[in-house]
Amino acid sequence: MDTRTYSPHIVKYIPFLYVVWADDLLSASEISVFKKAVKEDHLSPEEKKLITSWLNPKTPPADEVITSWKHLIDKSGVKLVESETYPLASFSMKMSLPGHGEEELSDEKLKFIEINLGIQPNHYRHLFDVETQQVPKANFYDPAKIDALLKGPHASYIDTFREFLSDPAFQWKISRDKDTFRPRVLEQVKLLASAGYGAMAYESRYGGIDNMPAYAGIFENLMFIDGSLTIKFGVQFGLFGGSIQNLGTKKHHDQWLKATGEGTLLGCFAMTETRHGSNVRGIKTTATYVRETDSIVIDTPGENDNKEYIGNALHSTMATVFAQLIVNGTNQGVHAIVVRVRDDDGNLMPGVRIEDNGYKLGLNGVDNGKIWFKNVSVPRENLLNRFGDIDKDGNYTSRISNPNKRFFTMLGTLVGGRICVAKGAVGGAKLALATAVKYALHRRQFNSGEKIQEDLIMDYPSHQLRLITPIAQTYVYHVTLEHMIRQYTDASETSRRKIETQVAALKALITDFSNKTIQECREACGGKGYLLENRIGDLKNDVDIFTTFEGDNTVLLQLAAKGVLTDFKSEFNSDSYGDILKLVGTQLGDRLTTFNPLFTGNTDKEHLFDPDFHLETFQYHVRRLTFTAASRIRRYVKKGIPPQQVSLNIQTHLLALGRAYGVMFSYEIFSGFVKTLEDEKMQFIFRKLGALYALHHIREHAAWYLEHGYISGAKSKAIRQRVERLCTELRPHVVSLVDGFGIPEHCMTAPISTN
Repeated sequence: MDTRTYSPHIVKYIPFLYVVWADDLLSASEISVFKKAVKEDHLSPEEKKLITSWLNPKTPPADEVITSWKHLIDKSGVKLVESETYPLASFSMKMSLPGHGEEELSDEKLKFIEINLGIQPNHYRHLFDVETQQVPKANFYDPAKIDALLKGPHASYIDTFREFLSDPAFQWKISRDKDTFRPRVLEQVKLLASAGYGAMAYESRYGGIDNMPAYAGIFENLMFIDGSLTIKFGVQFGLFGGSIQNLGTKKHHDQWLKATGEGTLLGCFAMTETRHGSNVRGIKTTATYVRETDSIVIDTPGENDNKEYIGNALHSTMATVFAQLIVNGTNQGVHAIVVRVRDDDGNLMPGVRIEDNGYKLGLNGVDNGKIWFKNVSVPRENLLNRFGDIDKDGNYTSRISNPNKRFFTMLGTLVGGRICVAKGAVGGAKLALATAVKYALHRRQFNSGEKIQEDLIMDYPSHQLRLITPIAQTYVYHVTLEHMIRQYTDASETSRRKIETQVAALKALITDFSNKTIQECREACGGKGYLLENRIGDLKNDVDIFTTFEGDNTVLLQLAAKGVLTDFKSEFNSDSYGDILKLVGTQLGDRLTTFNPLFTGNTDKEHLFDPDFHLETFQYHVRRLTFTAASRIRRYVKKGIPPQQVSLNIQTHLLALGRAYGVMFSYEIFSGFVKTLEDEKMQFIFRKLGALYALHHIREHAAWYLEHGYISGAKSKAIRQRVERLCTELRPHVVSLVDGFGIPEHCMTAPISTN
């Protein structure tokens, strides 16, 4: 049929007919809607007859007819404008009456069809030439520049590594069977080792580049591939290899470190015990020196004193075993000994028993197991002797005479693991947020009743609040952890005690944040987020354990709080609060004064966005909690309450202090970072991210600030409004912000993030 013979009255129906026949199925409801509109329209009998003939599913329009419709649509030069109230009706009228004014292009019958067919532009936009309308300033920030800021000085290593992850061996897939999942993860770890990534933190003589920050960076990026791979990688090279590197001496490095980095020697980190998960100092496994054989005998005294939840246990040949070292009848405290658990053929060594922990909530690609030792003898030289040694005469020696200080110094060398866990958690949050945001940028629901086009869910203020707020927090935590890994790498043994306190708070704060964020992302994606193919479910299950391994968060927050109380200057190696009181009583004092009403009630935008206000608010929170905790301790001690009971009495107070300190410390680092940015445009958006982070946390603890008279009710309300306003202001840049995470395209495999 010659398309030029169609009358304008027929032409206006053609785009609708083309849409409903494009899927080869015209439903009964669609027929009913069309017939009603055609019947009531001012058409000639011939026009009604022709249109009605195209509405019979038993005799559908011939292919040539549908092709002619397509030709007519393409030839018209009209573009579909999705933002219009009735996009398809408007498009159809522009085709039928080219050059006419807007008032002449309104057709109630077409609107009736569009409304009652329930079709959205996203259902048919691929059939038309669409007029794209960019959101103002949507591309104002270059994600590559943001990513470069986050990568910092080790950008070249991260970029090369991300490209390496495009290898098909790292392609993510749904894995429900641990017996097929684990071997695949093991092969991936070996592939990473062969490329030199496992040894990055080791010295060059052992195959590395002596770059712990770069290693931590690739650890975080591994979360974009798979949580199990990330943890298996960390156990092999970070925990097992790290224990040899940090607790051993050159003889141990020469013997085991290079093979560990190459992945030819597989090892595990056997610290945790079934009955003493967080109480490392109280573990029951013994390592008894036997002078007659110049050996150390490892023994599990009771059935429930076994090593528990040990990653890499089913694949390892060696294990770093933490045990009470007994020399000449004296317990010298917890030390680490390298123990062979399997022979070259993979058989368990005599006296070693290992059982599979079985299926877990997540991380089922990691072979966690339980280990028992029954009189397992190893050479004396297997003692990792950086902080304590047994000489050739069988006598114990250490340059650190105080056993408590020696214990905490030893554990302080392993703080890098907690930083990496926190970075891995941030990596998981990044992937979940990027997935949820990209889904929200094409998923539509609800409209005003007047508009046909439904709204993007990313444009709902509630959705912005739930996704953009954690994006800001993610940026703050990324910058904070980058700072901490550099500090840790360059720290002396003395300064590492301070860093241990800081990292304890950060690990607890950040892993808790990541879990909540991933859950929020799951809910923000509805049922799609619940599908395994979209990866948020696996992220949720994998990151869940981050809150309790490498230090239970509740324990770590108390450790951080005790560090705050001693002002990082007193050794806090026991439950004695005397050292705390000496410092707090003399150094802190009650610096809390009556507040200026002009401050507590100030709701000016400039004030609420001022980093100095944010920092002072966080510092006051920590200062007040510190002072009141110390005061409570003083009262209890004066009454003769035993130290352990004092600790229990103020435990929840300590948890609040630990959290407040983590929030304050993170903001201090981030605000300092923002000041170093030379690009004013970048500084502007990073300052906004910092303001959103700060106001969110102040709002989160508004009840506390109100109770203490630090802010007024009006100011609390203004802060809530500013949080929402900041999310709205950051909305146009949300794509740049999640792309700024630098997640490679080949890692964004969730279907909802790509279509």
